[in-house]
Amino acid sequence: MSPKSTPLWPYVTPGIADELFERLPGIPLSKREVRLILLSQLRLTHDAVLWDIGAGTGTIAVESGLLCPQGQIMAIERDEEVAQLIRRNCDRFGVENVQVVEGRAPDCLQNLSPSPTHACIEGGRAVTEILHAVWQVLRPGGRVVATAGNLESLYQISQTFAELPARHIEVVQSAVNRLETRGTHQVLAAVSPIFILSGEKIRG
Repeated sequence: MSPKSTPLWPYVTPGIADELFERLPGIPLSKREVRLILLSQLRLTHDAVLWDIGAGTGTIAVESGLLCPQGQIMAIERDEEVAQLIRRNCDRFGVENVQVVEGRAPDCLQNLSPSPTHACIEGGRAVTEILHAVWQVLRPGGRVVATAGNLESLYQISQTFAELPARHIEVVQSAVNRLETRGTHQVLAAVSPIFILSGEKIRG
């Protein structure tokens, strides 16, 4: 994007419209309203080092990069084609502080640097293993936010947080409806609900 061109999202507030992102069939996208909850629970700082694990379309990485221009964002994605999608979405919004890491978590996390102040774990089968691995390198006082799409994952993540030296643990379930036009009618359509869990690493 040229310096003189109008930014695709010329606002200081988060909440980029879903349709502004490039998408691929079958690749998850954190819907705008859910994304706002995730970002608020992350409590990012201006110089945050965020690991976005299972970055998918790259919505969290893009929003975080815009919110924290002095921060470092690592978008971790195992699929090469999806990793390229994240790079394209970063380019669409002129985000330059996102590094896309191609690898399978938790194995690829061992050699990442710098260590995170924040981490976002967006689903995945190995979410508890990833949470443990992230916690080992998370800086004291750092925050982790993880999502669960079903009760089994909710239980696993809750149990893992309970085993860790964590404080300020919160669990939120999103419940969002959007007004949509279907045929000649306007209806309220539910955005798929998701559990959002967060916790902070105890200092010292």
